[in-house]
Amino acid sequence: MCPGYGRGVTEEIRWGVVGPGRIAEKVVEDFAVVDGARAVAVASRSLDRATDFAHRHGLERAHGSYAEILADAGVDVLYVATPHPQHHAVALGAIAAGKALLVEKAFTATLAGAREVVDAARAADVFVMEAMWTRFQPAVVRLRELIADGAIGEVRSVQADLGVAREFDPADRLFARELGGGALLDLGVYVVSFAQHLLGAPDTVAATGSRFETGVDAEASLLLGYADGRSATLTTSLRNALPGQARVFGTAGWVDVLPRFHHPQTIVLHRAGAEPEEITRPQTGAGYSHELAEVTECVRAGRGESSVMPLADTLAVMDVLEQAAGQLGVAFAEDRAVL
Repeated sequence: MCPGYGRGVTEEIRWGVVGPGRIAEKVVEDFAVVDGARAVAVASRSLDRATDFAHRHGLERAHGSYAEILADAGVDVLYVATPHPQHHAVALGAIAAGKALLVEKAFTATLAGAREVVDAARAADVFVMEAMWTRFQPAVVRLRELIADGAIGEVRSVQADLGVAREFDPADRLFARELGGGALLDLGVYVVSFAQHLLGAPDTVAATGSRFETGVDAEASLLLGYADGRSATLTTSLRNALPGQARVFGTAGWVDVLPRFHHPQTIVLHRAGAEPEEITRPQTGAGYSHELAEVTECVRAGRGESSVMPLADTLAVMDVLEQAAGQLGVAFAEDRAVL
């Protein structure tokens, strides 16, 4: 079990960061507004890079390899923010070491890799969660409450888009197949997870799109189908910017999730026969604090996974992403040699 499990409710949960890249730079700042949690260590395959990150963010220890932070007895939870194909090996090593995990999205590079991590976590009774911060945003929590209360009737369809215009650079991680590049794993995971959260796992997946010359997907449009007629239409792109909005349609109304939907502050409720109702729920910190608090509370309580971002949902999302990638002629592999 994770060393943090069974701690007293007032005792601090100590975090380590694996992979001091762009997203980790943002996430680590939000520990300042999370009660009972503190980032204490960082690991990179470059000691200089880890040392620089630790110095700038006030962390106590810097490790020059991922294996070193797995062996750090002063760390209870690891936040994994390496490129997607490295998540699998780091996560398995952490689980074997008894450390709880928050793993950046996409959870792994392959569905098989995700299943292996999930199976290992469940067998070892170690907490693991995908870092899908969208589900913990206060505005999305309110959306979920409205749907549960029947505000828009039965949810029948979801629309969502997320895209950015990036100049093609084969040296950039976003365009490198061996590093899990492409639109689907970086941005598509948001639209797929949003739809899966509200509609469940689809019965059919149809995808169309294009690829960059490095072999990764440049853009994709997905149609998720359900046996009872429900659907989701989803778009993601690295070729062109998209509004980043979502819309949830029900039998008695709909909800607009204003841009950018993956970390919104405002939703607009449209009920049949009523004026639109704008609802604003700001984030705490930069918005990453909510998922950090979820993990911290779950670890302290001894839970094996989150009820908001359960591992079954992660597997369902990975299944959709892999089906879509396959239809576009894209295949990824896990990097098993990072430790």
